[in-house]
Amino acid sequence: MKVPQVIADAKRLAGSFTTIPEAEAQPIFIMVSGLPGTGKSCFCRRLAERLPFLILESDALRKQLFTAPAYSADESAYLFRTIYYLIEDLLKKGIPVILDSTNLEERHRERIYNIAERHNARLIMVSVQAPPELVQKRLKNRMERKNIKDNSDAGWAVYQKLQATAQKISRNHFTVDTSNDITSVIDKVVREAKR
Repeated sequence: MKVPQVIADAKRLAGSFTTIPEAEAQPIFIMVSGLPGTGKSCFCRRLAERLPFLILESDALRKQLFTAPAYSADESAYLFRTIYYLIEDLLKKGIPVILDSTNLEERHRERIYNIAERHNARLIMVSVQAPPELVQKRLKNRMERKNIKDNSDAGWAVYQKLQATAQKISRNHFTVDTSNDITSVIDKVVREAKR
């Protein structure tokens, strides 16, 4: 799809937000990364209770763009072109953003680093992890649709496939293990965002 379509879809997604946080002189961009089932979305929701930022959850945005997602490489590439355009537009306006997405490979994260630098946004990165046995249990519950707030369709097979591609974040970042209490890491991220 061409650039005008990306722009139109980004505007359509932006129009679906019920509330937009207040603009800041130097917006903060929080990237939350991790494998499926590690607890990224839960972490983002808890974080947003303390920081009134706009959460861009890739799984939810995918379902807004594609009524029957195929999860193909082309579909994912288009989704993220649209999300990146949307982030650029929000940061340009000073809107603080939390990106909730796997972001497992450094080559993909490079795009995020560049967007933050181009818009003079403070980038805070969080790697979300959980023990595989807990993830497997969470993903089993996901397949049984036990959590209505869960927008992801990724199961254990997707986790295993993506686990092979996961790379450590090369820049300074916070790490949170969601099998433990996440409050202390949320406190650290909030302090970093407010400094």
